[in-house]
Amino acid sequence: MPRKGMRSLCFSPKHSPSSTFSPPSSTPSRPSFYDSVMDRTLELAEPIITKWSPDTTAIARVTSLFYENRREAKEFIKTVNNLQKAMHFLAAENSSSEKLIRAQNLMQIAMKRLQKEFYQILSMNRAQLDPESVSTRSSRTSVASSYSSYDDEDEDAEAADESISEVEDASMAAMADLRLISECMISSGYAKECLKIYKIIRKSIVDEGIYKLGVEKLSPSQIHKLDWEVLDLKIKSWLSAIRTAVATLFHGERILCDQVFAAADSIRESCFTEITKEGAMLLFQFPEIVAKHSKKSPEKIFRALDMYTGIANHWPEIESIFSSESTAIIKSQAVTSLMKLGDFTRAAINEFEAAIQKDSSKSPVAGAGTHFLTIEAMDYLSNLADYSNILADILADSPPSAKKKLPETYFGFSDSEESPAPAISLKMAWLILVLLCKLDTKAKYYKDVSLAYLFLANNLQYVVVKVQTSNLKYLLGEEWVTKHEGIVKQFAANYERLGWGHVIDALPADPTASVAPARAAEIFRNFNSAFDQAHKKQAHCVVDDRKLRDHIKVSIARKIFRLYRQFYNANREKMAGERNLAVVVRYAPEDVGHRLSDLFFGHLESGASSSSESSSSDSRRPRSR
Repeated sequence: MPRKGMRSLCFSPKHSPSSTFSPPSSTPSRPSFYDSVMDRTLELAEPIITKWSPDTTAIARVTSLFYENRREAKEFIKTVNNLQKAMHFLAAENSSSEKLIRAQNLMQIAMKRLQKEFYQILSMNRAQLDPESVSTRSSRTSVASSYSSYDDEDEDAEAADESISEVEDASMAAMADLRLISECMISSGYAKECLKIYKIIRKSIVDEGIYKLGVEKLSPSQIHKLDWEVLDLKIKSWLSAIRTAVATLFHGERILCDQVFAAADSIRESCFTEITKEGAMLLFQFPEIVAKHSKKSPEKIFRALDMYTGIANHWPEIESIFSSESTAIIKSQAVTSLMKLGDFTRAAINEFEAAIQKDSSKSPVAGAGTHFLTIEAMDYLSNLADYSNILADILADSPPSAKKKLPETYFGFSDSEESPAPAISLKMAWLILVLLCKLDTKAKYYKDVSLAYLFLANNLQYVVVKVQTSNLKYLLGEEWVTKHEGIVKQFAANYERLGWGHVIDALPADPTASVAPARAAEIFRNFNSAFDQAHKKQAHCVVDDRKLRDHIKVSIARKIFRLYRQFYNANREKMAGERNLAVVVRYAPEDVGHRLSDLFFGHLESGASSSSESSSSDSRRPRSR
């Protein structure tokens, strides 16, 4: 049945489907010519169009024109386009012509048929037109096209062509048919009907894709109430979803929309926006809600950085896919999420710094070994350094305020107005400095000052090694590493001096000088006592780092073992007549060497006693800075 109100016979995309004919301002100059053109056009169009009217033939109701005979389908489109042109010319000359009514009735039949065809192609080819197939076909077609530009690589071109599957061929054919129909309907004034069908079907596919990817709408209150384990699973699901959504779902839909509505820019953009906006906004709002409504604890920072990375790594594709003004709100949401994730990250880092400063454990670590705070803090910082590129962006505008309060030497690398250090480097150096200051405080809980220095040496060595074996080395640089390696050696030297100095002092400055037997016996006894005392005290000490352990042991042995061997060789024979010789000369040089080599494994005695929590205010108390 004809529609109520006559369709516009100008059939320009600028006219609405419900507009009516406008009478010409002048009398037609050549009515007989345009009448004859219309007569001829109607004569050709009527059998073709009525053949496929669902109201006239049973076969037309159950058969697809484009599926049965693509050549006839193209002829149908050509006929409709010719009819539209003839109506346009005749309406301009004689808008009251009865032929226009007849033509309009045919046009309505044709549009009804094309709506049906458009719907059938979209519905029957869901698999061939799903975003993954479309995006894959697009990339492979590009590869095949690049081969075809080389005449001497025909075999490669054939191989590339053969790689396009039957499914992809069907996808290409379906898109071509959809484009033919959309351009015909739009130029005939039926854009609204065409877009309605397209939006309903394609939006359902996008929404279904988002649902299958596990992206769900969560309110701020729901996020706030979720246990971290549950929220962590949802974040992992989102991280997987954004890769597929951007690279496949939205990308494929962008390609399809561009192909189908290639001739109508404004229609193409508004259509794509309506299809993808809800799903894209749902996808890109999730990180913002998580960042704003979950607790900003240090351990959650890595998920925030993962989400930031997920958006940042796909930003070129996001900008390309959502490039129009109508999709600006989607890009704006993605940017907002990046900003909120950046705020979350900065807050979590501040919480981490505060946690170090608030650590109140006072029990000395057994054997003056590595403190658990050092291990946990450096593991945290080395993991943060794996996100250095992302953190560089996040921290670029927020250098640590401490930079203005402390001299450059505290950071361990150059930073000046002429050559400013990156904000991320300053931040990492500052956080390590905060840790070292806290360790300096904890060293005071050792009653034995030598153990305090060994504790500092152990912990700073752990820090240095962690820097050297992670991405922290690229942020802090060789200058920082070299400086702190030197500090480790200073701590070790102080430990050696305070822990073993009295053993060295028990031997004469010139061990080869001749002394009386009685004096030699006294020196042997003094050495025995000092060595036994030092070895007993230091036997429980731990140096986990092999390099540092060897350095300390070699340094101690070089002094004690060398001096004692020289003194032993020079005076051993003098002791031949000494009563209780085994008591006086208790150690052979080899015995001293063996006992020194057993040190710093922490297995000779139990760890440090908690009774040593209170320390003396010795003026020689070490300072790590």
